[in-house]
Amino acid sequence: MNILYDIIGIPFGFLMSLIYNIFGNYAISIIVFTVVTKLLLFPVSYKTQKSSARMQLLSPKLEKLRKSYSNNQQKLNEETQKLYQQEGVNPMGSCMPMFIQMFLLFGVIDVVYKPITHILSITKSVRLAAVEIASGLIGGKGVSPSNLRCELITMEQVGLDPNAFSELPENFLGKVSEFANNFTIFGANLGKTPTLHPDDWTREAVVLALIPFFAGIVQLLSSIYMNAHQRKVNPSVQGNGCVSVMTYALPIWSVWLAFSVPAGIGFYWIWSSLFGFIITFALNQYFTPERIKEINEKEKEKARIYAEKNPGKKSFMQKLMEQQQAALDEQNNANRGNSSGDKISRSEMNRQNRDRINEQRRRMAEKYGDVYEENNKEE
Repeated sequence: MNILYDIIGIPFGFLMSLIYNIFGNYAISIIVFTVVTKLLLFPVSYKTQKSSARMQLLSPKLEKLRKSYSNNQQKLNEETQKLYQQEGVNPMGSCMPMFIQMFLLFGVIDVVYKPITHILSITKSVRLAAVEIASGLIGGKGVSPSNLRCELITMEQVGLDPNAFSELPENFLGKVSEFANNFTIFGANLGKTPTLHPDDWTREAVVLALIPFFAGIVQLLSSIYMNAHQRKVNPSVQGNGCVSVMTYALPIWSVWLAFSVPAGIGFYWIWSSLFGFIITFALNQYFTPERIKEINEKEKEKARIYAEKNPGKKSFMQKLMEQQQAALDEQNNANRGNSSGDKISRSEMNRQNRDRINEQRRRMAEKYGDVYEENNKEE
């Protein structure tokens, strides 16, 4: 997992370093960093909400298909796929931002956990030496290069015993000490983890404890708005209890999670949710019913032209639905063989199972170039 953090953290660390060198304050840098990443991801957000709006436009047609072919799953899949192709809609188009946001979060976590690497650009040999010194100061507990929080713990030890790090090259002590003074918001160290049970309710402890709650509140307000908008454009979701549960469960989960990571992560979530809400609200205002109908007609025309130019090419969704239907057909055939109206003997059942296994082995052998020997032994 640390390798994943390292790989994704490199470009985000470079971006954060540029921003920090301009503003000189870590909290302000996080805000600017969030704005920049949201702007970079705006084309994805635009396509996502356009896809979502077009799917809402298709909801009546999809519901009609479900009612017409409620007893014929194969026909329903075929007609649904045909509708998607005719309309030029990708039903999985709104899933992409979730993956992008996940990778973005990995990068942000790595940047917050490793400021000595990404912001101060201290070489690896010096970082390892500093971690070793910090490990000795606390008895070797909890500090090692494989520990994601090793740099934050090292920074804390630099503040407690700066003389222990004075011999390190690259002006390590001076750079870390100066950065520690700017790694704050309202006097609270963003490298520390918030807690509801501090030793003393200092100003720093109060600020740190408020960050997770603000992160949850902003996400809650954003979720409430999004659900209200969904009910407005698609009244059929009003009775969906799962949506209501997730509206409150996700913000609560965010609060809990923000109490288990450095405050810089929660601080990022606050601004990420806020700017995400602003973008969502603006795009919802842009995608009016009239405009989305106009966009839908243009996309349908594009889909028609593409289908004419590529008559034999199947979309990803079409391939997925065909695989699903093949698995369903195989299961139906197996169930039909075992039904009370078409009983077969145990030996016949074993033979059918053996044939299926042999066929799978044959395909695997062909795929990997192995020698295939058919097994005809009775099970």
